[in-house]
Amino acid sequence: MVATLLAAGLSTIVSAQDPDGRGRGRGRGQERRAERTQENQQPQQQQQAQQQQQQQQQNEERRRQFEARRQQQQAERQQQVQRQQQTQQQQQIQREQSVQRRQELQQQQQDAMRQQELQRRQNVQRNQDFQRNQDFRRQQDVQRNQELQRQQQVQRNQDWQRQQQGQRNQDWQRQQNIQRSQLSQERQQQMIREQQSRIQQYQYRLDQRNREAQIWSNRLQQQRRMAQYRYQQQYWQRLREQQARLQNWRSYNYSNDPYYSSAPIYRYNRGGSWYEVNQYGANVLQQAVQMGYQEGFAAGRADREDGWRFSYQDSFAYQDGNFGYQGYYGTQDDYNYYFREGFRRGYEDAFYGRNTYGTYQGGVANIIGAVLSGILNLQNLN
Repeated sequence: MVATLLAAGLSTIVSAQDPDGRGRGRGRGQERRAERTQENQQPQQQQQAQQQQQQQQQNEERRRQFEARRQQQQAERQQQVQRQQQTQQQQQIQREQSVQRRQELQQQQQDAMRQQELQRRQNVQRNQDFQRNQDFRRQQDVQRNQELQRQQQVQRNQDWQRQQQGQRNQDWQRQQNIQRSQLSQERQQQMIREQQSRIQQYQYRLDQRNREAQIWSNRLQQQRRMAQYRYQQQYWQRLREQQARLQNWRSYNYSNDPYYSSAPIYRYNRGGSWYEVNQYGANVLQQAVQMGYQEGFAAGRADREDGWRFSYQDSFAYQDGNFGYQGYYGTQDDYNYYFREGFRRGYEDAFYGRNTYGTYQGGVANIIGAVLSGILNLQNLN
């Protein structure tokens, strides 16, 4: 086919170069040569076509083989991926199982710890209940002992007051003999009027203290100061009994009381001022210091039992300062002052467990005589 095209091209070229036909003879000769050449070339073309066909078949076969290998490799890769996924899934399952086992183990350990903690708390609670029962029994024993001591102390105070009264009567007789003169009638009446006014004021202040006592009791209970609470209740009860004894003050026979006819024989200094007092008034001041020491000792011991801080001024008895005061033979302010002086020293001795200002024997606290004298510092007028 290529030879035919070449022959046709040559014929066209010759015709174009020889339009008059002078080259026609040569053109036919060339055409015959071209045909022979074409005939010779046909077997070659067929051979080339067969070769091309074989080449295409070989290429197709290689392509199919390549595609088969590619598909096989892809299948192998997929299998490998599946195996990896299966391996990962198994590993994940193993990890989850391991985590679950650890969690179960931790849960078991926590349950065991909670059980141990519960057992420990139950043991602590039982110990605390036992200790509270022991403390309660001890407190009851202490309370019974304190009540017995209080009754004994009241009895001793009454005996002491009777002795003092007898001593006052003896002193009055002596004073009648040794004093240069008696108080005037006008002075005696003035003292009686002052005494009556003091008793009225004293009763009013006792009423106030009774109202305040309940507030103090509530505060002590809130602070869990049970020993101090019991002491305060006992003090309050004694104060009410003392107040009940004052109901008959209007019928008191002042004319038979030597206090109002006795002249002063001592003087004392309080707050920078000097005051004069007879023997009966001096005895009341001594009584104020002594009773203050006893009440302070009881209050200090109660705070020590409660484990409370040193705080004598925080005691209801200290703030009140009236126990033992009957409204006679001196002002309430004087009695309160010297009661608190004795109270502070008794509280300090009991709280610190020492005997700096007094003694404690047989359940009775007594201030040392030298300390009492130093507090009052009475000076004889004669």
